[in-house]
Amino acid sequence: MSCFHPCRQSSIRSVSDQHRPRATRRRFLKTLTASVSLPTVLAGVDLRGAEANERPTVVLVGAGGKGVNDALAKERDGGHLMGVCDVDARHVAAFQKKAPRELLEFSDYRHALDRDDVDTLVVATPDHWHAKMIIDACRAGKDVFCEKPMTLTIDEGKIVRRVVEQTGRVVQIGTQQRSNRYGNAFLRGIAVARSGLLGKKVNAVCGLGPGPTGGPFPTIRPPSHLNWDMWLGPAPKVPYSPERCHHNFRWWLEYSGGKVTDWGVHHVDIAQWVLGYDMSGPIRIEGEGRFPVIPEKFDLDAFLDGKITLPNAYNTVTTFRAKLTFSGGETIEITPGPRRGILFEGERGRIFVNRNGPNGKPVEQMTQADKQEIDRIIVEDLWGGIPPKTIHEDFLDCVKTRQRPIANVFTHHRSVTSCHLCNIAMLLGRPLKWNPEDEVFLGDDQATTLMARRPREPYTFHA
Repeated sequence: MSCFHPCRQSSIRSVSDQHRPRATRRRFLKTLTASVSLPTVLAGVDLRGAEANERPTVVLVGAGGKGVNDALAKERDGGHLMGVCDVDARHVAAFQKKAPRELLEFSDYRHALDRDDVDTLVVATPDHWHAKMIIDACRAGKDVFCEKPMTLTIDEGKIVRRVVEQTGRVVQIGTQQRSNRYGNAFLRGIAVARSGLLGKKVNAVCGLGPGPTGGPFPTIRPPSHLNWDMWLGPAPKVPYSPERCHHNFRWWLEYSGGKVTDWGVHHVDIAQWVLGYDMSGPIRIEGEGRFPVIPEKFDLDAFLDGKITLPNAYNTVTTFRAKLTFSGGETIEITPGPRRGILFEGERGRIFVNRNGPNGKPVEQMTQADKQEIDRIIVEDLWGGIPPKTIHEDFLDCVKTRQRPIANVFTHHRSVTSCHLCNIAMLLGRPLKWNPEDEVFLGDDQATTLMARRPREPYTFHA
């Protein structure tokens, strides 16, 4: 059964193969930005370079959270779970108790990549590791299922996209709202919004919930069961605090983008799909937000280079309001709430969509013909002619058929880029202009520097 959907085809822009210099951060960022080349390539990336695999072997990397369920789902849906890797030995021990068989154990994911009998990686690490692990796995000839968000920066997404183009590997991102999860809740919402029931022009408001505050926290010696240096990986080296790692990594700019990239990428992904910009992006970004320990005039570059110190506390945005404007005049707003979900509004009506499905008068007043049209849109327009599957089934089917998954790196890069753009606009405290075709800021060198970070040695990676 094919997983390739014609409606997902569009032009894709890529990053050159040029290596980045290792001198100063400023030179690095300047060279990284200059290295972006813009040839148009075929969006239907040829994934036929690898042979179909009827029962792919799976290694889980990151066993402390949602990856546990992701890996077990791969076993349930036709994969063969054979190994687990985590920098925390307690996570490995706990997962062994849930596994269907005794698993191989790895303290370093690169050891799994060296094995010919490993076919796929489930990457469920903190966000700052995602891009490097995807890149390393693709270059080692492995397919990847990676938790969202795919990247920590905009330019990481360009590099990942380029590597997937080069290697032809199957890479699925865990934005399960694109699948039949929650009873097709979001797919039904997308179909209603695209059916014309709301009108010809639709805008969206994404509610994410507020971000937490906490700290300052004390630093202590890392526990013996945790490899703290490996946990940090590409991120700046700092003393250990329990509040920095495991689930709480989301609230530190060093490792994540807070609520805006955590919940935000789920909902922005759906909103851009509805508006028709899931392979493009906004032209203007504006917003304001409260970063609890960051002063108004703040040099993020200097902070990441260790030249500026902040209190050892959560530092991602807590309250916020951002707005993305697209070339056709459509808008997506990103707010804490009051409800978590997406409000779609057109000249004929509005609906609210969350994991319970869409609701509102246009849904309540649908005729039988409307309902049939919604079902048609879901199968034919959104899923390319096949009934929607779980995101895990889709991944394994695409590993077997070498086709593109529904939640792929190309659409996801565009969604998470919009989230990164919101964070950058709020950090700088001013509106920004963006060229979504060339993926560059217009007339703003300071914003441009925030598109990339130089990974800590020896955890660098390049296109």
